Amino acid sequence: MLGTGERAVHPRWLPDGGVEQDPEELWTSVVDAGREALERARQGVVAVGIANQGETVLAWDRGAGRALSQAISWQDRRAGGVCDALAAEADRLHEITGLPVDPYFAAPKIRWLREHATRDGVCTTTDAWLLHRLTGRFVTDAATASRTLLLDLGAGRWSAEACDAFDVDPGALPEIVGCSEPLGDTTAFGPRLPVTAAIVDQQAALFGQSCLATGDAKCTYGTGAFLLANIGDEPRRSTSGLATSIAWRRGDATTYCLDGQAYTAGAAVAWLQELGLAAAPEDLDAVGGAVADTCDVHFVPALAGLAAPFWKPQARGALVGLSLATSRAHLVRAMTDGIAAQVAWLARSVAYDLGGPLTRLRADGGLTRSRTLLQTQADLLQMPVDVYPFPDATALGVAALARLGAGLASSPAEAVGAWTPAATYEPRISADAAEARLAAWRRAVEATMDLQL
Repeated sequence: MLGTGERAVHPRWLPDGGVEQDPEELWTSVVDAGREALERARQGVVAVGIANQGETVLAWDRGAGRALSQAISWQDRRAGGVCDALAAEADRLHEITGLPVDPYFAAPKIRWLREHATRDGVCTTTDAWLLHRLTGRFVTDAATASRTLLLDLGAGRWSAEACDAFDVDPGALPEIVGCSEPLGDTTAFGPRLPVTAAIVDQQAALFGQSCLATGDAKCTYGTGAFLLANIGDEPRRSTSGLATSIAWRRGDATTYCLDGQAYTAGAAVAWLQELGLAAAPEDLDAVGGAVADTCDVHFVPALAGLAAPFWKPQARGALVGLSLATSRAHLVRAMTDGIAAQVAWLARSVAYDLGGPLTRLRADGGLTRSRTLLQTQADLLQMPVDVYPFPDATALGVAALARLGAGLASSPAEAVGAWTPAATYEPRISADAAEARLAAWRRAVEATMDLQL
């Protein structure tokens, strides 16, 4: 890794469950971060890859490339009513697309945006808008298309039936392209460069961490926690509450993945910071790691609803089991344990769908700085957790795909390259102890996820 650049984007949280981003701030962050990375690299660059948020959507003018709405974030829950109205069609839509009908995905947000904001222009995921501004083309990659609830997963093309359910004109959707192929040139970062890769951020991290074989799995601990597992070349539908998506498409070959999410991981830590209970992710160790357990407090990380395998968009976060003995350290430790517990349930769902347990988990993202979180994760999973040595698995994964798209590597393994974990965490508790902790957390979730206040 020769040079990096970062720019913050500032979502706006609304009281009705809305989460919006300023599209121009998003565009500027991409350009400025890319220019900074090139300046720091001080070497020539031969190709560009673009990873995106997957489910965030906006309306925009194809002629001028101008945004016509705010970007409706993947975390936005306002399309819950759209999903409720399609409850009778949910099984059929899951069969077509591999996805549950939930406001997390793009199509419900597209329909909500059309009903409440504007019917002008086109309405797409953010990658199509960014790629149009970069190259002039109107395209989306296959992995991102599989996150919309509009793609026929097996056929790899827009589904007329799914589009009709969400009142979307398939003719107004972008062309679907592969994840590693020439898409056009851009001068946005200074010199003229070819754009040769595009993919969803989490699938990019899966690729970057060498999860290239069936059963390989990773979890990215970022704003949320996202567990993905490679399931090979068959788009098998989950029977345990997970989503099935395209991991990547290269030429005529498509690789699929199962995925599940905890919507709030780093976002939950930021919430702790706002409350004054933690100053930084490192406090998960300094504060929460100072106690041996949670004093029977359980945290349900549903601050933006519950995703897989529960799919309860209206659920609220909860701290269960408070007593006069509960301390600040116990609350912070409960946060750590709650995130790890939801990821452990996701891993259990993956194992059920694969017909056998995962053997280890690869981990990346900002929260991997917390030793307490990763040790708890290994304990609850009862398997080793390998920490990716760089904080930028998404960027390096899409860069590897860009190498392939530019013809600079002959295979995924060569494009990704070899890497050694920065650390490996092994379980320190018994399987029985892990099962008891997971069962207690699950009881807390089931007691609170349908609570109406």
